[in-house]
Amino acid sequence: MIWVLFICHGNICRSVSAEYVMQTIVARAGRCDDFLIDSAATSTEEIGNPIYPPMEAALRRRGIPIGQHRARQVRWDEYEDWDLIVAMDDENLYYLNRCLHGDPDHRVHTLMEYTDRPDHRIEDPWYTRRFDKCLDEIVEGCRALFRYLIEKAQETSSSPETQKG
Repeated sequence: MIWVLFICHGNICRSVSAEYVMQTIVARAGRCDDFLIDSAATSTEEIGNPIYPPMEAALRRRGIPIGQHRARQVRWDEYEDWDLIVAMDDENLYYLNRCLHGDPDHRVHTLMEYTDRPDHRIEDPWYTRRFDKCLDEIVEGCRALFRYLIEKAQETSSSPETQKG
């Protein structure tokens, strides 16, 4: 099973949207048993709050199922739980480093790193008000991340070290 944690500042727009988008991609591929997907914040500002209504509306326009989300903050003691911790922008990377006391196992990455625009960062729609643009980028990033993870899993399962003799 592959455990993926999406991270943004408040866990009410980008990271929770990435969680729902990735869950939808995984479900449509029939791979739900292969993934555990969650999201969290680097800040404490929105803890306990639901997804931000304009972001929820953007997801609903796309037909992305919405769960019973409540924002939470990432904890340093959960670092080892996740195979991959995916941030939306450089500010998230900075605060993740502080929250997690570093990234010794290189589990922290950015979402767009898996696309053909690896240096691109997903802006916070709380400030830009571009919820649909943000969601377009999250969908692009999640599709690319899913392809990457499936290819990596196939490579691992077909390597001579993992085959039984």
